[in-house]
Amino acid sequence: MSKVKFNIKNVHYAPQEEQGYGAPVAIPGAVSLSLEQQGEITPFYADGIVYYQSASNGGYSGDLEVALIPDKFREDILGEEADSNGVLFENSNAEANPFALGFQIDGDTEPTLFWFYNCTATRPNIDASTTEDTKEPGTDTLTISCASKEDGTVRAKTTATSYAAVKDTWFTSVYEKSEDA
Repeated sequence: MSKVKFNIKNVHYAPQEEQGYGAPVAIPGAVSLSLEQQGEITPFYADGIVYYQSASNGGYSGDLEVALIPDKFREDILGEEADSNGVLFENSNAEANPFALGFQIDGDTEPTLFWFYNCTATRPNIDASTTEDTKEPGTDTLTISCASKEDGTVRAKTTATSYAAVKDTWFTSVYEKSEDA
């Protein structure tokens, strides 16, 4: 079992379809990912004390920073459309498509693999700056929200005991709970 984590890579998305998710598509150039949990603890007071507490799980929300967002993601997820000349058009009436987000975080002994379900993304900002003495690459950032599926599932994450059994096929399809679980 790993004691530390570092390095994000193997970022993939899979468009949501009528029945599950489509084939995962790689998003190369992962720079960083920061997903914060969404939810809160609600205390109930009785007899002069916190008599009962509940914690809500609203999924996760945050930013994925990549070297450059692929045009395929813009078409599949953000709803941009290409004309016959291959020029992409953004339309304010286009609906963003939900997707699953998969990625790998390396560890000192083995990586941890993730799939987040029912994700949505905002359009990235357009940022550019002039080149000075050195060429410093720019990046694109997507704000992503990961909510639960209808059954309440928010994410899947490998553990030390599961990694070997699923690692070779993790990014070939979106991992779904096995029937015997």
